[in-house]
Amino acid sequence: MEKVDRLLILLLSADHFSLLPMPLRFAAIIGVFALAYGFLVFHLYQVQLVKGGYYAARAESQALALHGSGSVRGAIYFTDVKGNALPAAVNEDMPLIYAVPKDITDVPEAVNTLSPILGMPAEALTKLLHKANDPYETIMRRADASVAKQVESLDLKGIYVDTEPERLYPLGSVAAQLLGYVGPNASGSGQGGHYGVEAEYDAALAGIGTNQGSFIGSDVTLTIDPNIQIESEKVLDNLITENQATGGSVIVQDPETGKIIAMASSPGFDPNQYQSSSIASFLNPTVQSVYEPGSIFKVLTMAAGIDSGAITPQTTYTDLGTLTINKRTIENYDFHTHGAWGPGTTMTNVIEHSINTGAIFAENKTGNATFLNYMKKFGLDAVTGIDLPGEVAGSLRQLKPNAPQVAFDTVAYGQGVAVTPIELISAISAIANGGTLMRPYVNAGLTPQTIRRVISTSTAAQVSAMMISAVDKAGVASITGYSLAGKTGSAFIPDLVHGGYTNKLIDSYIGFGPTSHPRFVALIRLNTLPSTALAAQSVVPAWRTLAQYIINYYNVPPDRVTN
Repeated sequence: MEKVDRLLILLLSADHFSLLPMPLRFAAIIGVFALAYGFLVFHLYQVQLVKGGYYAARAESQALALHGSGSVRGAIYFTDVKGNALPAAVNEDMPLIYAVPKDITDVPEAVNTLSPILGMPAEALTKLLHKANDPYETIMRRADASVAKQVESLDLKGIYVDTEPERLYPLGSVAAQLLGYVGPNASGSGQGGHYGVEAEYDAALAGIGTNQGSFIGSDVTLTIDPNIQIESEKVLDNLITENQATGGSVIVQDPETGKIIAMASSPGFDPNQYQSSSIASFLNPTVQSVYEPGSIFKVLTMAAGIDSGAITPQTTYTDLGTLTINKRTIENYDFHTHGAWGPGTTMTNVIEHSINTGAIFAENKTGNATFLNYMKKFGLDAVTGIDLPGEVAGSLRQLKPNAPQVAFDTVAYGQGVAVTPIELISAISAIANGGTLMRPYVNAGLTPQTIRRVISTSTAAQVSAMMISAVDKAGVASITGYSLAGKTGSAFIPDLVHGGYTNKLIDSYIGFGPTSHPRFVALIRLNTLPSTALAAQSVVPAWRTLAQYIINYYNVPPDRVTN
């Protein structure tokens, strides 16, 4: 059509055109317009009849993309320590192979030609292409460029290659369960976010409700630091491999604000290839699974006792190594190797040596009702409100007013209570920041939100000092020049089939620092270990590696003077 326009302009503007006799001028003008009209009719015939199916299919494919994740879906970014944004989820045009079945004249030939190229079973292709009057069928999304080029070169009638915007995760499996993925929506009319941030902020990312006809989505910037996230996953992967564990999790949080700096779990998945993973791998265990935390819980037991005035860090008792309550005998984890700790054992000693009977003593002095009230204040029976989908709440249901005393006693040292990792780190962050429970969040656009004060600043300082002493005495997690607080936890995994417990452990370690002004709280959890794999030997060295990285990365000055 452009060629005819140019020819018409050329003829009418030529100098020699004005020299023609008037009758010839009219004849020339009529001829040119007749040529233009004829070309227009031919072009319309090509568009509507010859290539009508192609253009209709192309329009439909673009419409589907527009109402799905498409090029208009907002991007997701991580944020490093300098405030730089790093893309975590973006859109990229990728090859799309599709069909206009009603235009295919020989389906068996098309199937036999395409099947080996696409690596698709002939039966599946036949089912797609054997649909009378069907104007559009997707054959392959995210097709390899070489495959798309080969299909296009075949020039098969009714088979076409185009591009469409697809969700791309540049870092692959990094933070996959936090991010989620984009895939077909429930109605089949397009694509949408599934799991993680993609689901939580689906409407904003897709531009739904923006009153913009083009569905322009908003970008979402996260509090996740890509460098700490990647290091956390590296530490976790090495830990799992070295200990032959079935999986694990890491959370790093800023205790002052509640923002999540890193959140990782293994096994994970690649959101670019989510179809090849099981549904179980999409769940985020840090917010969607509960576990018994073991001896980490002793820190919260001490906080309740000290804040209520029932005990102090210097309160003493006589440790016999075992206790029998309601006909159940409870032992210290090291009773058979160390024996009883004897008289004069302080509450600080209980944290240093992780003494089960000492945690029971502290709970008994505090009183069941008061103890339960503090556990609720720490938020251990409610969702934290983190901006991620599917969060579940921990359970304190074992602590009923008429429950046997042994129920309260076992919870005192972290057995018989169920918490999520995000609940646990938020509770310990309340100790790190001076006693305030903060809402955890991952969207950098949110503002810090105080939930409530749990304990006094004085209590928080005293419990922190007990945790510092535990780190210093053990030495495994200590870093020269820095004051760090921490606590181990090893808990047997419940036997949900036969009741009681299995002989497998979950090992955890949580700590924060520098305690003069805590910059981070980090929790590492390692799943399904032999009963001999204590946390001090498994997760504590890994925690130290991660803590050292964070301190170096933040360029935190030492808060201890060393000679």
